[in-house]
Amino acid sequence: MRMRPTWRWFGPGDPVSLSDVRQTGAQGVVSALHHLPHGEVWPGEEIEKRKAEIRAAGLSWDVVESVTVHESIKTRTGNYRQWIDRYRQTLRNLAASGIRIVTYNFMPVNDWTRTNLDYPMPDGSKALYFNWFDLAMFDIYVLKRKGAAGNYGETVLREAEKRHRTASPTQLERLTDIITFGIPGEKKRTLAQMRAKLEAYADIDHAALRENLTHFLREITPVADELGLKLAIHPDDPPFDILGLPRIVGRAEDFDYLLSAVPNPSNGICFCTGSLGAGPQNDLVQLVRQIGRRIHFVHLRNVSRDADGNFVEADHLAGDVDMYAVMREILAVQQRVAEPIPFRPDHGH
Repeated sequence: MRMRPTWRWFGPGDPVSLSDVRQTGAQGVVSALHHLPHGEVWPGEEIEKRKAEIRAAGLSWDVVESVTVHESIKTRTGNYRQWIDRYRQTLRNLAASGIRIVTYNFMPVNDWTRTNLDYPMPDGSKALYFNWFDLAMFDIYVLKRKGAAGNYGETVLREAEKRHRTASPTQLERLTDIITFGIPGEKKRTLAQMRAKLEAYADIDHAALRENLTHFLREITPVADELGLKLAIHPDDPPFDILGLPRIVGRAEDFDYLLSAVPNPSNGICFCTGSLGAGPQNDLVQLVRQIGRRIHFVHLRNVSRDADGNFVEADHLAGDVDMYAVMREILAVQQRVAEPIPFRPDHGH
């Protein structure tokens, strides 16, 4: 059985049209209702409207990416049970419309994080880039997070201070916009709002956040199992702690824990080669073997890392991820499962 090629589409406002998507050779679409407030129930009529738009273009809505997990669920505070109830209802509504794969993540406060969205490549193209020195400069001198300096080594601290001395107001504003932007469907945050969101995690360490994720999954996987849904958690991007926040989905031991703590068949992984490839500790071929049948969705992207841990989203076959070897293992998994595994190209350049 072959994997199923898909393409991400952000909805009617996406500059990439569904006609463009179809011309790529994609058979399915990966989409979400970004116009709805995070955590609110996705109404069946809104789901059907998006599904009809996609079907009219000769494509199918194969994967939801993402149904955002409300911050109250991640911190397990306030009316988090109410937000879990709403999440379950959204799953029911998606299943009623025949959509079977739902992607989500459990990254605190921010979604994926970069420090440059148009890093120049040798061939003139632009790529997304993450630089520890720039992140530390923002964290310490712009955001002014309490205790921020304690999260960085001496080399990073020296370089961050040096960069701050020479950075222009325009450069600092641009960096701030990139880091504080948040996730699709969310408005730009002020620095005060960002600090408040970070403070909500002051007493939540890796173990506590992991327990909150486990609790969430134990609440929703029975419903997903009953509905025949596949849940695919996206790895943390990047797969290491940032801004003092714990990251708990980015290493082999994280997947071991997650899949054993919640063994329900609906509980699975969105295998993102770019996110996982940014972590030098990760052997992606071994990770595919480890996760196996619990891979429900695949993102294909390459990255190149430097000695300081900075990384850029590289040419598809030219980065540090051995894409041929990874794909060979994923195709081996595909031959052992009954349904096509959807895959899509990821952001990059």
